[in-house]
Amino acid sequence: MIKFDRVELRTTNAEAARAFYGSVLGHDRGVIWPLHEQALARGAKPHWLGHLEVEDLDLAAAQFVARGATPLGPTRPAHHGGRSAVLRDPGGAIVALSTLPSQPPGREGRGLGAIWHVLNTNDVTRAAANYCELFGWSLTTELDLDGLGRFQQFAWQSGGESVGALGDIADRPGVHPHWLYFFEVEAIERALAATRAAGGVALEPITLPNGARVCVCDDAQGAAFALFQRP
Repeated sequence: MIKFDRVELRTTNAEAARAFYGSVLGHDRGVIWPLHEQALARGAKPHWLGHLEVEDLDLAAAQFVARGATPLGPTRPAHHGGRSAVLRDPGGAIVALSTLPSQPPGREGRGLGAIWHVLNTNDVTRAAANYCELFGWSLTTELDLDGLGRFQQFAWQSGGESVGALGDIADRPGVHPHWLYFFEVEAIERALAATRAAGGVALEPITLPNGARVCVCDDAQGAAFALFQRP
């Protein structure tokens, strides 16, 4: 089963970001890295990068490239001991493919996990085909959020529970293709207050049909993330 094993923040001020997320999430388990000079030269902005765990990195990357993905640099050793390759997927969103070492570190050494994953894309049909056919994901039900649009939910495998959704941004010119990761908090209002107090930006929370509450935010350096409170 291929899924997001972890997400890591790449930003312009790692120390400030650690303090920011510590206050918002209530812990410091996130792995935060300075944006590489080459990425900055290409105009990259601070962002959360999700790592999809694969068994054969070279094969998975080659298959992704054959479908239109673009490598963003060579394959590199990952901080936790595996290998990783960062690519821009065929729709323009950045994602990493990674392998785990033979003896994986503890969870706290592998980065922060997301509870929900949303791909904002200009072509939901193409994105669904790419990720489902390459990684074995399965489409589940559609989620209609009225004025926010319709989202095609997906599971890591056939018969599994929904773990994220594909959102159409074709009619949302202010939104670029990207993966948005949702971090779980116990009290979303408290986390929103901490986000704003620490210099971040937060939209008003919405309630999903299942009773969960979510909110999309930017941190103080401009990296997008989202908060998730269980029903």
